[in-house]
Amino acid sequence: MQLRAHHPYPSRRSAVLAGNMVATSQPLAAQAGVAMLARGGNAVDAALAAAIALTVLEPTGNGIGSDAFAILWDGAELHGLNASGRSPAGWTADRFAGQTEMPFRGWESVTVPGAVSAWVMLSDRFGKLPFADLFAPAIRYAESGFPVSPVIASLWARAAEELHAQPGFAETFMPNGRAPQAGEIFASPGHAHTLRRIADTEGAAFYHGDIAQKVAAFAAEHGAALTADDLAAHEADWCGTISKNFDDVTLHEIPPNGQGIAALMALGMLSHTAIRDLDADDPQAMHLQIEAMKLALADAETYVGDPGHMDRVGADDLLDDDYLKARAALIDPARAQDFGAGAPKQGGTVYLTAADASGMMVSFIQSNYAGFGSGVVVPGTGIALQNRGAGFSLDPRNQNYVGPNKRPFHTIIPGFVMGPEGPRMSFGVMGGPMQAQGHVQMVLRCELFGQDPQMAADAPRWRVTEGLGLACETTLPEATLAALTGLGHEITLEAPDNAFGFGGAQLIRRLPGGGGYAGGSDPRKDGAAIGF
Repeated sequence: MQLRAHHPYPSRRSAVLAGNMVATSQPLAAQAGVAMLARGGNAVDAALAAAIALTVLEPTGNGIGSDAFAILWDGAELHGLNASGRSPAGWTADRFAGQTEMPFRGWESVTVPGAVSAWVMLSDRFGKLPFADLFAPAIRYAESGFPVSPVIASLWARAAEELHAQPGFAETFMPNGRAPQAGEIFASPGHAHTLRRIADTEGAAFYHGDIAQKVAAFAAEHGAALTADDLAAHEADWCGTISKNFDDVTLHEIPPNGQGIAALMALGMLSHTAIRDLDADDPQAMHLQIEAMKLALADAETYVGDPGHMDRVGADDLLDDDYLKARAALIDPARAQDFGAGAPKQGGTVYLTAADASGMMVSFIQSNYAGFGSGVVVPGTGIALQNRGAGFSLDPRNQNYVGPNKRPFHTIIPGFVMGPEGPRMSFGVMGGPMQAQGHVQMVLRCELFGQDPQMAADAPRWRVTEGLGLACETTLPEATLAALTGLGHEITLEAPDNAFGFGGAQLIRRLPGGGGYAGGSDPRKDGAAIGF
């Protein structure tokens, strides 16, 4: 990593340097995290205060009804937490008979929310401050209101057009019959009440008490499958991490049911290419990454699901070095290809990261999946329920086939990089299918090409779509676009403010020699990196 005064990309932001750091997609949430550090809390306290505040401040991307994942360096070892929820017990395959794909909105896309369990488990095991203290900023913003920021206002208005008729949505998120505009004050007293109950009961009210009963009653009112028993049965797991080396660094991801394994697979394939001989913005370097991502995503779509149901092909099979070397050999440096899945074995999201002077680093992500998730909002609670059930497959041959009490394929993934000297970078990229692709781009920019976190966040991005399709930001140089087109990529240009399409990114990287951090936050959203 090089800390350079010259910045090659349009944003012109500089990396933030400090001994303690919080980077989130919304400045007020970053301030909530820094406030915990200033009170003597650690990186976990900061991350959780920011995450809880984001349920209020950025409802377009997350909420109390989200799922969450975390990777944490506690100063001695790395931990991984899977707090994604499972499908209702009533979701048998027969329930979706005759449909070609899972419902994307409404009650039939709702799985059990897991984010609250992540807050409880992380605080209980690693936090320093009392659990209830972490809720103070969020409750204040929910009760007294906050000015809605421009990017979130735009996403809010877009979602309201689609979701206004979903149960409970307009009542909570369309005051005066519309989405709030940029700069308008939005308050949500019901949200504040729910957060206070979660704080006071350390999450028990959400899964076993009065809040669970409200959610279950609203589900029953609309003929949905989710029950109080489904909520009570939820458990998050200390799942560890899976990893892949690239030269002297190791990328860590959460094991399936998430798509982080696709980033590891792509990185493993790239280690068998000539990418080390190229520059960060060389079209050939992009081409190699694009082709590796296509191969990895094709496998992930076919094989990744609830690990308890990955009985034909497991994570170890997908990460096998010989298999990845064979997949890399399919990449043609001279032309783009449309790849299918291999045979490894025969037979709207928010991301945040925090680090403190003790060396603790937290990579944390929570999401409702699509903007406002299912669109279903439990009246009087501020709880927008996720639509993670849309991630299931209705193909019985797929390892992600829908069924009861199963975790669906997940797009949200926290990332963490280790080096020979220990923890090097906690980072993440938001935006559905962009996330694994963004992880590969961030790791290579920071670790292979020597860019600092802000440069890596600002650099123009690409995203593979279908077949030979490639979405590119309009900020990519014309010569680069022409070169990629010449290789056979079918390019669609999208504006860089497409926060879902290209993601927002937050990164915290340990400074050379330790003792401080360099933080970067993405201008594609309203993000901020704050340190002291």
